[in-house]
Amino acid sequence: MATNYVDSLLGTNEEILRVARQHWFVLVRSIILEIIIILFIIALAATLSAYFLPFAGLIWIFAVLALLFPLATFVRDILNWTNQQFIVTTRRVVHVKGLFNKSVIDSSLEKVNDVKMEQSYMGRIFDYGDVEILTASELGVNKFVFIEKPVKFKTAMLNAKAELEHIDVGRVQPSPDIPGLIAQLDSLRQQGVLTEAEFQQKKAELLAKM
Repeated sequence: MATNYVDSLLGTNEEILRVARQHWFVLVRSIILEIIIILFIIALAATLSAYFLPFAGLIWIFAVLALLFPLATFVRDILNWTNQQFIVTTRRVVHVKGLFNKSVIDSSLEKVNDVKMEQSYMGRIFDYGDVEILTASELGVNKFVFIEKPVKFKTAMLNAKAELEHIDVGRVQPSPDIPGLIAQLDSLRQQGVLTEAEFQQKKAELLAKM
């Protein structure tokens, strides 16, 4: 579902270069309490069933009902973590989050002025960190917190920006006006600034560029 949604955001000839999520530490921090509660309810139900064997069925029914809420929040947290993505494309950086209600923040690579990365000692060990994007847009700053493999993400973004700038320069580079230049050379020849041989040489060089 998430992949199809991201694909629908892409423009013509736009490609995804890298997809990242928050580090799995973030997921563990979100679900650890729910896991403890689930294990506690199961252990409590098993203990009570052993002591009150005639009521074991009823105890497990209450246990299953009690498990519904922590199990639901457990699944919700996993889905929220899975559906939050940080994406580098050939044109922009996209932050997508939300399971049903989607939130999408774009940062055009053309408007990215600087990229700041912060990585603690533990972050270098477990490969996580914060990536802050400074742009010329109205949003100004877009910060990705606790992202996995931040060095590779930053590198992919900078490489994509450099490639985009290279393509743009190639597109806007004007082609020389060969006929106009030849006309100017002919005018110089007629004024005696250039000899006939020099004119023919320059003319041949210009024609070779066409």
